[in-house]
Amino acid sequence: MYQVIARKYRPQAFAELIGQEHVRTTLENAIAQRRIAHGYIFSGQRGTGKTTVARILARCLNCIDGPTATPCGVCASCLEIAGGNSPDVIEIDAASNRGINEMRELRENVRYRPARDRYKVFIVDEAHQITSEAFNALLKTLEEPPEWAVFILCTTEVHKIPTTIASRCQQFSFRSVDFAEVVKRMEEICVKEGIETEPEVLSVLAQAGEGSVRDSLSALDQAIACCGTKLDATEVRGMLGLFSLDSLGEVSDALKTEDSRKMLDLVMELERNGRSLQHFCRELARYFRNLLVAKVAGANTRLIAASAREQHRLAEVAGGFSEEDLTRYLQLTLDLFKDLQFSLQPRLHLEIGLLRLVQAGKLISIEEALSDLGGSGSSLPPVRKAPLPPAPPPKSAAPPAPSPQPPNPSAPWRDRLHTSLLEMGMQFTADAVEHSQVTESNGELQFVTPEEFSLAMNEKDILKVVQKIAGRPMRIKIVLGKPDAVATPLAKPKDDVSERALAHPEVKRFQELFPDAQVRVVRNLKE
Repeated sequence: MYQVIARKYRPQAFAELIGQEHVRTTLENAIAQRRIAHGYIFSGQRGTGKTTVARILARCLNCIDGPTATPCGVCASCLEIAGGNSPDVIEIDAASNRGINEMRELRENVRYRPARDRYKVFIVDEAHQITSEAFNALLKTLEEPPEWAVFILCTTEVHKIPTTIASRCQQFSFRSVDFAEVVKRMEEICVKEGIETEPEVLSVLAQAGEGSVRDSLSALDQAIACCGTKLDATEVRGMLGLFSLDSLGEVSDALKTEDSRKMLDLVMELERNGRSLQHFCRELARYFRNLLVAKVAGANTRLIAASAREQHRLAEVAGGFSEEDLTRYLQLTLDLFKDLQFSLQPRLHLEIGLLRLVQAGKLISIEEALSDLGGSGSSLPPVRKAPLPPAPPPKSAAPPAPSPQPPNPSAPWRDRLHTSLLEMGMQFTADAVEHSQVTESNGELQFVTPEEFSLAMNEKDILKVVQKIAGRPMRIKIVLGKPDAVATPLAKPKDDVSERALAHPEVKRFQELFPDAQVRVVRNLKE
């Protein structure tokens, strides 16, 4: 009967364990010092060795030479634990045995001594799925168990274990296994199995596992079934549904050339070939993350789960972008991936998302824009020059008489309305009145207001203020249009702070760059 690679090469001793040195060292020292706890919690992501270490610990405790950190592997206890049929090592799947009745049965089982071995070990997988009532039934037994009982709770969601249970156990957090260690382990297995492979293939398989040794070995088993004794990187990627750097690199090429058409063609090819658009977006986010890390840390870094050749290519591509651009691309791709999870039209969302990436590459940061405003020399944007004054008339000609300025009849009413509106806290309405032409005729006030201030002209509020000022009811009429009389801004008293702020060279430079800008309020930040 064929045995899958993940089970065939499952570690049987601490010496064969990879990637969990902190757990291994602590347990070996505890066994050597005979400081065996009655309860352990092994937590961590899937496939990192929680149940494997639990079985190894059971072998160390019940080996005929034990307790020992190096079980013999040949005694009846070691062989039965490895085969999963030891009478004194009970494995419970809490996903299907999570109720109070199962925990009561376990509690009754704890009372009896081991049939043959030194300890009775209870290994509970997926312990976080046990119900609250079942945990309560187990609580007293776990707090004061008999001297021969050892509980090992394995879970991927340790936060769901009740505090009352966790406080009575020693906790070990299993880490995701390092990329290089997974590749090395698979390389050793391929040599034993007579499989021809190359670093790029092992890199793809390790990436598919995402730090899980079991997932990576399962992918290796599938690759051998697909390709035979010689593994090919292209076929393995196709089998796992992964995207190569070449296909993902088409996105970065389109970003460099700002080619929106290429982005749309890429989406069309993905859909035509039946590829998952959500999976492509997920891989694209990982690609931009790796580019960003390569930009920051350089090539040949442990922060990127890829072969040396792939890391070199990533560093080359990252050199064509700034760190800010890559950060922006990564954030936009993550947002796009989140939207695709609930999208009824994933192709449309992906097309829009990729086009947004192209447009984002054309933007400059606010810091760069402000630095350009505050700089000097050639780094500054060109200043719009004021039009030249008309040429002076000939000396023989008499100078033209200055044209009289038209009176501004709106000033008295406008001033009083503006002041009253400010006192009442109506800043936007006061702003609109300030830029309006106000005339009085036959007990009616007519406002000619520019269209950009139309939303601020609240007729009810203005009517209240008018009646307050006039002391009698008056009609008002608001007309949108360009005032005939020049609605000059109201003069505001200037204090020392305002004068110093307006005289600042950077403020003057800003006003030169944006001649239509107005400084309305100056605040003293020290007050």
